[in-house]
Amino acid sequence: MRDLGVGFRHLLEGQRWMARHGRQYGFGLLPGLITLVLYAAALIALAVWGESAVSWATPFADDWSSPWQGLFRGFLTAVLFALGLLLSVLTFTAVTLLVGQPFYENLSERVDADVSPDGTAPASPLPLWRELWISGRDSLRVLVRAGLWGVLLFALGFLPVVGQTAVPVLGFFVTGFFLTEELTAVALQRRGVELRARLTLLRSRKPLAWGFGAPLGLAFLIPFVAVFLMPGAVAGATLLARDLLGEESADDFEPDDSQPDDSGPDAAPTAPR
Repeated sequence: MRDLGVGFRHLLEGQRWMARHGRQYGFGLLPGLITLVLYAAALIALAVWGESAVSWATPFADDWSSPWQGLFRGFLTAVLFALGLLLSVLTFTAVTLLVGQPFYENLSERVDADVSPDGTAPASPLPLWRELWISGRDSLRVLVRAGLWGVLLFALGFLPVVGQTAVPVLGFFVTGFFLTEELTAVALQRRGVELRARLTLLRSRKPLAWGFGAPLGLAFLIPFVAVFLMPGAVAGATLLARDLLGEESADDFEPDDSQPDDSGPDAAPTAPR
């Protein structure tokens, strides 16, 4: 289980890298903020009109006596909102990465160059539109897989005792695995590693993926936290991708003194690819 600690360490190192590159961090907040506004609007709508939607979907309960009708529909409304919250956690990363693809690609390259012993970073030969297409297509495939797991866990949640104890824990590990896949896809796709190969890599070292993604999934449940952690999560996922591929990295990376200080007032922004 050593990989659990290694995965968590990559997560912390990614946040540390962003703390040393303030300008990059500022740009990295924008995609998350845009996505957060969209998701907040969707969840508010679900909270406001969820009860009406449940009533419309359960006409057979119209004639039930009190309090059974209210309890039944109240339970379904709560389940509907919980499912929406779970889906928002599972899809937030994919949507944010898609919105911020040019920036996160640039950020991942900078991390690669910073920790690489020779100061170089793998570059994708594909044009931006092609990368966006592949990223969107792969994200949809991953979300389908995550959705199937979500349905299964939702059904298992009705089991006595197990549904209230083991299933939530399993849910966080599943969420963590798919979060890790989405985040490492930025660095691995740039190296030409396709979705099937990425999943195979992560399955070969599941504790590594859990150690990185499960704590991140828990943190993403706290409002606004996902926005502030996303840039560092992309940086950490780049380090994790290098680990998966066995690429050599500097043990204790420092900012490149030959480059302008990212946090300085006169620093010019680096344009994403």
